[in-house]
Amino acid sequence: MTLWQKDKSALQEVTDFTTGDDRAMDRYLARFDVLGSLAHIRMLESIGLLSDEERTALSAELKKIYATIEAGTFEIQEGVEDIHSQVELMLTQTLGESGKKIHSGRSRNDQVLVDIKLFIRHEIQKLAESVKQLFDLLLAKSEEHKDKLLPGYTHLQLAMPSSFGLWFGAYAESLVDDVITLHAAYQVANKNPLGSGAGYGSSFPLDRKMTTELLGFDDLNYNVVYAQMGRGKTEKITSAALGNVAATLSRLAMDACLYLNPHFGFIKFPDELTTGSSIMPHKKNPDVFELVRARCNSIQALANEITLVTANLPSGYHRDLQVLKEKLFPAFQTLRSCLQMTHQMISHMEVKANILEDNQYQFLFSVEEVNKLVLQGVPFRDAYKQIGRNIEKGTFTYSKKLNHTHEGSMGNLCTAEIKAMMDTQLQSFQFQKAQDALARLLK
Repeated sequence: MTLWQKDKSALQEVTDFTTGDDRAMDRYLARFDVLGSLAHIRMLESIGLLSDEERTALSAELKKIYATIEAGTFEIQEGVEDIHSQVELMLTQTLGESGKKIHSGRSRNDQVLVDIKLFIRHEIQKLAESVKQLFDLLLAKSEEHKDKLLPGYTHLQLAMPSSFGLWFGAYAESLVDDVITLHAAYQVANKNPLGSGAGYGSSFPLDRKMTTELLGFDDLNYNVVYAQMGRGKTEKITSAALGNVAATLSRLAMDACLYLNPHFGFIKFPDELTTGSSIMPHKKNPDVFELVRARCNSIQALANEITLVTANLPSGYHRDLQVLKEKLFPAFQTLRSCLQMTHQMISHMEVKANILEDNQYQFLFSVEEVNKLVLQGVPFRDAYKQIGRNIEKGTFTYSKKLNHTHEGSMGNLCTAEIKAMMDTQLQSFQFQKAQDALARLLK
């Protein structure tokens, strides 16, 4: 069954090719398709296109369908093209003619648009919650290990003293900025395209503000042509935001792989969190972090893939956009699993103490010695040259006592300020507004 079928069926090869993985991808959208329909029929009743009895019966059946989706028993039947067709088929089989009326004032174009926006909005909320869990752990570890020093590197060469407090805290603050970009994606997704039809509106007197309120959107995509142009753009903006979170995790994973290496030896994990070798009995491989790195690097490529798919499309709907589902939809779960596994690994990470006691790290303290001379009145460039000559002559001496006090330094991590920034960003989403609206629809 297809919603667009008239008297002739398409060649089966054409149907198979054009459908592709759409049926599988539509499983992600199933609950949101029902929610969009619940709002749409309320609006249709308000403008006289459905009677109260029809709307009540349709609403009851839609809620039954929603329950099967939540229970995991919902299926798109063989021969049914997509989620929209399946829902309409079920309503028509149960209610007859009134089931066919559900599509009035609506195109599959705006139907799938609203499904995707509701899906993205929902997934961003789940992702933000997973980010917050890792963020809280990183800040706790930052405080727990703030006095344990760590070599800092530039160009992968020894640079200056750092600390585990700084290292953990850096990734926590990185997640704050990532959440800012997630919020931007959420704002783009949180606009209602329903009522734009195939991209050119409708001669029905649709009440688009009503469906906006019913679905808990912040606002409308007002211009009906732009509402359709927003497909692809919304996915690209969202994938870029996912890529920012992924970039943070990928870099953290790379650090962990280095630090676990015996030549560094800064951290270690319980044996059950590492993997072995089939022939080398001594191996303890950081496979979890390597896979986090690989998967997150793939997610960072998503925005470019979506850009290339949509780059030369004119205005209006094009079937190219269908391909975006299979690229974006699974990425949310992949990224959440990477966040969860990173949380698991960091929770059990053991941090080595007294790393900088080893004499190989003595030159990390060269800047500290330069600064001491400057504080005694020596011009910085002269102090720099003096310490450089001492290093070359082998007469360099240093103290391991550090006194870093400015904001964000190892002696003043500003953990509370970083936490406050994250709290502010998470509060700006106002997730509860959308949740309450959808809960009312399902009553």
